[in-house]
Amino acid sequence: MDRPSAALINPATRVSLHELLEMQNHAARVDLTRQQPARAQLAGNHQSRFRGRGMDYQESRAYQPGDDIRNMDWRVTARAGRPHTKLFQEERERPVIFLLDLSPSLFFATQGVLKSVIAARTAALLAWAAAAQGDRIGGLLFNGGHHELRPRSRHRGVLQLVHAIVEQTDPVRALAAPPVANGLGEALIRLRRIVRPGSLVFFLSDFHALDEASGNDLLRLRRHNDVVGIQITDPIERSLPPPGRYSVTDGQRLGVLDTGSREGRRDYQAFFEERRQRLQQIMRRTNTPLMQLATTDDVVAALQARFGRRRGQPVARGHAE
Repeated sequence: MDRPSAALINPATRVSLHELLEMQNHAARVDLTRQQPARAQLAGNHQSRFRGRGMDYQESRAYQPGDDIRNMDWRVTARAGRPHTKLFQEERERPVIFLLDLSPSLFFATQGVLKSVIAARTAALLAWAAAAQGDRIGGLLFNGGHHELRPRSRHRGVLQLVHAIVEQTDPVRALAAPPVANGLGEALIRLRRIVRPGSLVFFLSDFHALDEASGNDLLRLRRHNDVVGIQITDPIERSLPPPGRYSVTDGQRLGVLDTGSREGRRDYQAFFEERRQRLQQIMRRTNTPLMQLATTDDVVAALQARFGRRRGQPVARGHAE
């Protein structure tokens, strides 16, 4: 499919490939190995510690005094008739997976840029940062269908991801996709089946569809992986615009939002407060750190504040090839 020229793309509604590639220039100041991220950037009472890289089994050898008995290889011990222990080596590449919600509600904004644009920029910058640290990049994008991206090393993984993001964040194409009743839950179930234990998962969404059932799927995913939730919000979800009548549309139907009624304004605030509290409860229950970005935020500044690397601090594990 032919992609429009970057000059023809409205940056408030759609990202270009050039823009996502340029995010690499900002990745050096984003450190995904931080053990205690800035808590001011998180919602809820979370103290996140990433597991980091896992350990790969290398071989078994005869037990020697001082070996950790927790690493005993009981199968080889039984077969050989004498104690053997397992040897491990640190994984050279950790899978970093981007679970990217591109449901219709992400193609919305009243200020700044569309939520989908914030999600795309965020995923691209984090992917470049992970690649610079030697990790493999994969993803699962969903909007009606599911688009799985097998983890690939460094540049190849990022390029695979950003090409898919550019294609799937086209608002015309995305809003034409048929709605899915439980898209968020199905995506979590699918990801849980394919993700490798010990992975780092970035879950980007507005979380409008997150409920107790999909929260349980998140909990199961969280048990064997590090998960960071990134909620993308619009200012209108925190406070109504001045009293008046506003035309609204979902791309197909037209409606009117009347903010002039005191009772209506009270109900509106109560609705979003209940949604906020429900999300907070689910994230606390699943012990999932939650970062919040608004459609008016500067993604680069926000992520560098959240995962900031001190000036002069070296990149942890080499540079992308």
